Amino acid sequence: MRDTPPIIETPVIYKIVPTALWRDAKEAGVFKGAAIDLTDGFIHFSTAAQVKETAQKHFAGQDDLLLVAVDGAALGDKLVFETSRGGDQFPHLYAPLPLDAVLWETPLTLDDDGAHQFPEIA
Repeated sequence: MRDTPPIIETPVIYKIVPTALWRDAKEAGVFKGAAIDLTDGFIHFSTAAQVKETAQKHFAGQDDLLLVAVDGAALGDKLVFETSRGGDQFPHLYAPLPLDAVLWETPLTLDDDGAHQFPEIA
């Protein structure tokens, strides 16, 4: 009898995107990435457990941002989890993001102290 490998469910992943860049992507029908993504050769994403730290580290004090939720399973083998900040496994997409994989988007506003306000995510 062979052992069956565990089924690993790909989670919802998140991208923080400037509103204008996302609007351009929607007009084009695909998101090719922000400048850092284009430089690195993949689109950076975060898991629910990572996205708040990503906002603090890379988007501190920035407004006019969106939080975009993406169905990781819809991205197939182009989505790779790789070791990055603090040894954590971060989702990286080695392809443009098809907009039909997007579950929702919401503004990522700042509170009075300049911290991003996140919706409840899992």
